[in-house]
Formats: sequence, structure tokens, C-alpha cells
Amino acid sequence: MPTVKLSASFALTAACPEGRAKIDYYDTNVTGFILEVRGGGGRTYALRYRDQHGAQKQYKIGDANDLTFDRAKKEAVKLRSRVVVGENPSKAKAEKRSIPTYAELGSKYLTHIATYRRDPETAERHMRLRLIPRWGKHRLAEIRQNEVAEWFGELAATGLKPATIERTRVIFSHSFKLAKQWGIPGAETNPIVGIARPPLNNAVERFLTPAEALRLRAAVEGSKNTQLKYIVGLLLFTGARVSELLNAEWRDVDVERRTWRIPLSKTGKSRHVPLSQGAIDLIGQLPRFGNCPYLVPNPATRRPFVGIFVSWDNARKAAGLSDVRIHDLRHAAASFMINGGIDLYTVGKVLGHSNHKTTMRYSHLANDTLLAAVEAGAAKLGVDWSRSRPAQPEA
Repeated sequence: MPTVKLSASFALTAACPEGRAKIDYYDTNVTGFILEVRGGGGRTYALRYRDQHGAQKQYKIGDANDLTFDRAKKEAVKLRSRVVVGENPSKAKAEKRSIPTYAELGSKYLTHIATYRRDPETAERHMRLRLIPRWGKHRLAEIRQNEVAEWFGELAATGLKPATIERTRVIFSHSFKLAKQWGIPGAETNPIVGIARPPLNNAVERFLTPAEALRLRAAVEGSKNTQLKYIVGLLLFTGARVSELLNAEWRDVDVERRTWRIPLSKTGKSRHVPLSQGAIDLIGQLPRFGNCPYLVPNPATRRPFVGIFVSWDNARKAAGLSDVRIHDLRHAAASFMINGGIDLYTVGKVLGHSNHKTTMRYSHLANDTLLAAVEAGAAKLGVDWSRSRPAQPEA
């Protein structure tokens, strides 16, 4: 291990003794700074040191063909100062190399949530369409908050709905949260936390009139999907979510007590949906498919429908209701209940809302009912209070 005063000229002329694979030249000025010269002619600058446990480590600074001597020496001095205060540059470098890309984290995240989430397809779709294309090649530590905030702004500029952007944000943030829990390098800071969230006003309130409901009934009756008429009818009668009905099983329906138990709803809790006589009558007409446990299965597979958009889209267009979404049937069920005089609290319980603010979107409908109530009261009173009282004669 020859010790010399390393210089730019020495680095250019230094040679490896014949018969040896390599030789290390130690600098006399910077402790541990070496020039490694290999038999094939290659030259590399490095810093050799001992860590806090006394183990010898070597940190590669760079190839002499890519790095000037002065630059390599300055880097050696910086590294040496880190070693003096107890740091381990080699360990830090290895940890940096071990930081995964977001694509790698995304794959691990999707595998994990598939073990307990009922709808991992949603997260997979957001990953595939937006998160991975934009951030997949970045190391976790390279994802900066300001860049993420700008990206959210770009998504909004494309016309993407606020609720869709919000769902993407939640998945993005949750993946970093889990990565930190798992101890994955680079996830110590969540770059999504702290980014301002614009208020959501994504609700499109589309309610059916009785006449529109009648047209819709005629359209679903003629659908090639023989189950569609039952699905649409039960959605209107119960106000249930589409996924809840498509996965409903006979064992959860109690005709005697007129209740339908949803084992695991969107809120994460089971709930009971009361069944009107109309719903009971419709359930009584449902075709049975042997030992199939599902209420409205796909007749071909005897399994829940993966999707009913095509048949629904054809039916709503045939009814002249192309702007009505399948989820709007839930809104329609709520509107019919409220217009029937049912209070918001009760409607929220029927729909399974965990937050009363969700039910408040129907408050304007409830106001119509309340207005009718006060009008009825005023009529019963029978006194026109706005008229001036006739003057009384003097005594």
C-alpha cells in the first residue's frame, strides 16, 4: 500500500505493477484518500475508512476518466469530515440505492390492499391511468411536494373531476403512509401531506320524476339483460348502492321482517335496509337459479355481474334519459322518500349515510315538504294576519 502525494499528474502516469490485478496509492494529505490503479489501465478515486464499529469501508468517489483530480480530492475531504463526526457514507449510499421507484411501491401497495379491500380495482385503475405513468420511474425520495401540487393542478386543467383527483390523491398519500410503516427507504416524508385540497363540489343532483320513472320501467322491461328490470326496480325501492345490490345474497333477505341485511357496506359496517311492499313484491318475482346464492346474478355465470353499464346505457337512452346515471337511482329513491314527507335523518339511515352532511344534499327537497306543512298550517289557522285590523269605534 504505497503512500504518495496524489496529484493530477500522478493520476495520469500511475501504473499497476506487472503481474498484479490492482494497486492502491494512498494520499499523504487526506487520510484514506486513494487512487486505485488496475492492471487493465482503469483508475478509480475512493475513500477508505473505518466505521463506528471499526469495520473497514470503502466509498467509491468516481472514475478518474470522468472526474478531475481536484474534484475528487474535494469530495474526499467532504467525505472524511462526515466520517470524523461518526457518519457512514457507504451505508448512506447503499440506503440511497435501496430506495425503490414508485412503480415498485405501487405494485407492493396493490398486492397489500387486495388482501382486505373490497374494491382494489379502484386503486389499480388510478395507479395504472395516472400515478404510475407520472411517478413510476421516480425514486420515492425524488418525489417533491411542489411537483406533486403542480401535477394536481395539471390534472384539474385537463377537466378531470375534482372527486377523481381527490381519490387519486388519497391513494397516492396512503401508499406513502404504508411505505413509511413498512420502513421502506425514501418514504420518511409523505410528499402529499400538506398540499391544499380544493373544496369538492362534484355532486350532480339528477332526480327522476314519476313520469321519467315510468319511461325507465318500460325501457328496462325490453332490455336484453333480463335481470336489469329487477336491478333498477330494487335500486329505486331501496336506495341501495349498485355494488351492494349486485352482491346481495338470499340469506340476507328476511321477507317476514321485511329487511335486507348488507353485511359490509361502503362505511365498513353492516346495515339493515327496510323493504317496502313494492320491494317485497319485486323480490318475489326474482328468478331462482338452482343453488345460486345471489339475488340478481348474471344468468350465464351464476355470479354477480362484473358490470351492467352497456345494458343500462341502452335502457336509459331508450327512455330518453341519457343524462341519468345508475347512481342517480339512489338520489331518486331519496327524493321520493323526502317528497313523501320523510325527514332527512330517517332518509340518511335508510341510505346508510355515516355522515349527516351527505344527506344534507337533499335538504332543498325537504324544504319543499316543510313548506307544504306550513302552508297547510296557515290554511287551517284561517286568519289573514297581513290585513289591518279594522278600527274600533270610540266609547
